[in-house]
Amino acid sequence: MATILIAGCGDLGCLLGETLAQEGHTIYGLRRHTDDLPESIHPIQSDLSHSLPKLPETVDYVFYMASAGKYKDAAYYQAYVLGVKNTLNALGNKNVKRFFFISSTSVFGQSEGELVNEESPTSGKNFSTRRLLEGEHLVRDCGFASTIVRFGGIYGPGRTHLIDLVTQGKAHCMEDVWSNRIHSIDCVGILKHLMELDMTAPQKVDGLYIGVDNQPTLSCEVYDWLAEQLSVPDVEHSEPTENSRMMRSNKRLSNAKIRASGYNFIYPTYQDGYIELLEA
Repeated sequence: MATILIAGCGDLGCLLGETLAQEGHTIYGLRRHTDDLPESIHPIQSDLSHSLPKLPETVDYVFYMASAGKYKDAAYYQAYVLGVKNTLNALGNKNVKRFFFISSTSVFGQSEGELVNEESPTSGKNFSTRRLLEGEHLVRDCGFASTIVRFGGIYGPGRTHLIDLVTQGKAHCMEDVWSNRIHSIDCVGILKHLMELDMTAPQKVDGLYIGVDNQPTLSCEVYDWLAEQLSVPDVEHSEPTENSRMMRSNKRLSNAKIRASGYNFIYPTYQDGYIELLEA
């Protein structure tokens, strides 16, 4: 069994921690406020943007899962750059087997519906993607074996923003714009899968994976399908302008690499995941 540190242990981190604790692993969750942490996660109360307290003597795996509280450069710097530096400093010379950094597919700047995989170029065209890429760079050079997982749009219990917009009649979509998403359960499943693969065959774990489901889908198709399931009026469609095309993410992300590693999706399409949410 392993000792695991989840730095930035929010909702997704708690779900991961509880899942791994059920397997017998020892889990430490680091966050500003620890009152709401599940009992199976040992609390470490700290702010990632400051020097961290002493960490457990043994840390086998680290999952860095911080998020920026605001869409501001300072918040992204604290979450994805300064927080990484402080975590690495606190780890010191510990024998960490692998450092997982949770990033975002927003670092891919493609806007013409291109098919994108792990080899595709990234773009630091705004402060948020620049800070994410800075954090990725720090992790790659940290001296530990490391893996970066870039997740697409995460949905699931507690992440029903799109359902709420459609239900309230506030949703609108642009024609011919691709979207990519992943259920939170599969986010946890991918991270658990990669850690367990590293425990048995570390040479098979690569440095970068895209985390999305099997089905890139036109945004309007998703909105219209949800409206039909919810029995509400159709969602307003609009034609994207040339400027909005350039500003908006529009790409088809491939999950072939994570599937080739042996991971089988619990919710391989958006219909599989959203049907369960709607029924709940």
